[in-house]
Amino acid sequence: MKILEEYHPRIREEEQTDLISVIVPAYNIGGYLERGLGSVCAQTYRNLEIIVVDDGSTDDTGELCDRLAREETRIRVIHKENGGLSDARNAGMAAATGSYIGFVDGDDWIDPDMYERMLGAMKAQAADTGICRYRQVHRNRTVDESRDRVILFEGQEALEQYVLETREYAIQNAAWNKLYKREILTGLSFPAGRWYEDIVFTTKALSRSECSVYLDMACYNYIIDREGSIMNVRINSRTFTDQIPAYYEKTAFLKGMGRQDLADLHNYFFYKRLLLFYDQVKASGQPERDDYLDRLTRIIRENRKYFEAAFKRPEADPRDYRKMKLFLKSPARYSRRIRFEKRVVIPLKVKVKKLIYKGSAH
Repeated sequence: MKILEEYHPRIREEEQTDLISVIVPAYNIGGYLERGLGSVCAQTYRNLEIIVVDDGSTDDTGELCDRLAREETRIRVIHKENGGLSDARNAGMAAATGSYIGFVDGDDWIDPDMYERMLGAMKAQAADTGICRYRQVHRNRTVDESRDRVILFEGQEALEQYVLETREYAIQNAAWNKLYKREILTGLSFPAGRWYEDIVFTTKALSRSECSVYLDMACYNYIIDREGSIMNVRINSRTFTDQIPAYYEKTAFLKGMGRQDLADLHNYFFYKRLLLFYDQVKASGQPERDDYLDRLTRIIRENRKYFEAAFKRPEADPRDYRKMKLFLKSPARYSRRIRFEKRVVIPLKVKVKKLIYKGSAH
């Protein structure tokens, strides 16, 4: 790993010879698409092939795609029956002819120099994959943790940081904050018809990358709380049919490539997430509450034979293992403990920190 401070390689227009295929899935986002596509068209890197996939929209999205294509010759529109985000992205990848491939969700937007920055860093460092930080755009605030630097990951370092889920490097599952050399994605596809489609796709893609650059500066603007977004859906049936199976598949893939250490590390975060799911469902009033609690309890108990390897990882917090052991003894006692922490322990810690801060300020 190498840190490059204030690193801004650029690509002059006459040197923009590599074609980037930007795949933009679009389904019933007529109110957002013009801004999103406009931000792609406005890129300082001009040599783009913009493939918009209208995934059977029932609003005016399809007509808007066609109008924008008439106004911008780099836009190519694919109209298809609704098959979901994975299917739309796969259709875009099948049609792409560029040497590099990127993804933008049609309801988000990107900074004008995103692809020039990413490709510039990739070419300067001979990298297979470019990754950038992103802004979290809420209705009433924007979160941006950018730092003016580029991180060079060699070998499997990017994969390791991705599995580690570090906040310092917001690599994430997402396809949209990455730019790939075409060869990296050969033979890869998103699982059609499934949500949480990025989890395994990103794992496999990063495992193939011998060198990756991470731009620690936000270039992508991700809408967190758009109505109808998958990110706004609470624990639901897809958690059990799509998300949890994707985590199992990720573990199996990491183990299969000879990285049992990463498989165990991923399991640590997976098991922590199962407890978080349990807490969220327990606090909810959704009709399926009792059924989901039972299903999560069964899943947790079925995985107990793997807990030792996962929770004894040096990166793991010992408190998480204690919580899991308490859950295995009694989910009811575990839930009481969590409620006590939320109502008493955490507010008390916050109060103490404020007092310490005030004392040090004087």
